[in-house]
Amino acid sequence: MVFFGYMVFSIVLGLLADRYGRWKILLLSFLWAAYFSLLTSFAPSYAWFVFLRAMVGGGVSGHAQGLIIKTEFLPTKYRGYMLPLSQVFWLAGSLLIIGLASVVNPTIGWRWLIRIASIPGILLILVFKFIPESARYNVSTGNAGAALATLQRIARINGAAVPEGRLREPAQERRGRFKDLIHPKYLRTTLQIWIIWLGIAFAYYGVILASAELLERDPVCGSAALALQDSSDDSEESHSPCHCHFFGPAAYQSMIISTAGEIALNPVNILSINLLGRRLSLCITMGCTALFFLLLNICTSRAGMVGFLFMLRALVSANFNTIYIYTAEVYPTTMRALGMGTSGALCRVGAMVAPFISQVLMSASFLGALCLFSSVCIICAISAVTLPIETKGRALPVGTTPQELLWLQKLLGTCDDAARIQAQLS
Repeated sequence: MVFFGYMVFSIVLGLLADRYGRWKILLLSFLWAAYFSLLTSFAPSYAWFVFLRAMVGGGVSGHAQGLIIKTEFLPTKYRGYMLPLSQVFWLAGSLLIIGLASVVNPTIGWRWLIRIASIPGILLILVFKFIPESARYNVSTGNAGAALATLQRIARINGAAVPEGRLREPAQERRGRFKDLIHPKYLRTTLQIWIIWLGIAFAYYGVILASAELLERDPVCGSAALALQDSSDDSEESHSPCHCHFFGPAAYQSMIISTAGEIALNPVNILSINLLGRRLSLCITMGCTALFFLLLNICTSRAGMVGFLFMLRALVSANFNTIYIYTAEVYPTTMRALGMGTSGALCRVGAMVAPFISQVLMSASFLGALCLFSSVCIICAISAVTLPIETKGRALPVGTTPQELLWLQKLLGTCDDAARIQAQLS
């Protein structure tokens, strides 16, 4: 239900961000997520809990506008280096919540865990006055004055001078329209991006949700491990109809180790996407992800299993890094947020399917579940390497006029080198 809320609001907020601005939607999403997250801690029933978490997911879906603002400010040569470094902060948040849960859950309970975890989101709202609206967005709407004011403010902070001249870019009246995503110019790119997002999320959340299942397997193939807690435990959780068990120290430790894997390949991923390009880099990491899913079937020790999970988390994280960058770079300013929003929605479809494979099918057929994960990754690898546009070193497109589209269509009718034409148009 969290992912369902994310899926629905991701499209809506993406459309609104292209029409009314990235900054407004980013602020709204933080207020929305913080409010409903705090309300969750007072949920009187499980039904209310599920509903409120779905609303939290809807708010979190708007946080992608922060990445878009950053993408639209970064110069072309720095995007491939700076955007993946955001993963460091994602990792820090992941490790913080695991560490917090290991202390708070066994002592004062999950309600206080949610309340404490809501504090950073509330505090971040206070610093929004320091975050500018995207200058590219302002230019695309014809508000060159606001864009220039933002650039002058940045120049003043950096002790630099704004270059002489005027911002000249025709205002784009058509913004945030779904039919632009499926225009012949972007149709193939959009469809393949959606497939990749769905597959990456399916693999990413599959690894996370399957971790407990995998770590409970005994080194002897196919047998189940002993329960994580003593059978004499007489707590309410031990008698719940869901047969839930508290995570013990070993489980939290394993989660921290596997989560830390998300940063392991970050330097290699940065070099790869800048040297090999976005498409080939994503193809390689998706192929390696498929391989490591199959390696999980090898009978090994707990340390060996944690090692495989470590590498899988590193690879799926690298996949997310690359597709985030590619999606933000490939679409023009007029539909960039909607492109990210629809991709995020397909991403959550993969996330919603993942539990049924990693926690249901895996219990019935361990090898079958691994083969399914691996097959999806191979499909994504093929989709990645065959993407029609490579965005490495490519300037961010602001928008495409009808005249440019007509010119492009005429050229495509007489020339097979579509990649060269696309580069010239960019």
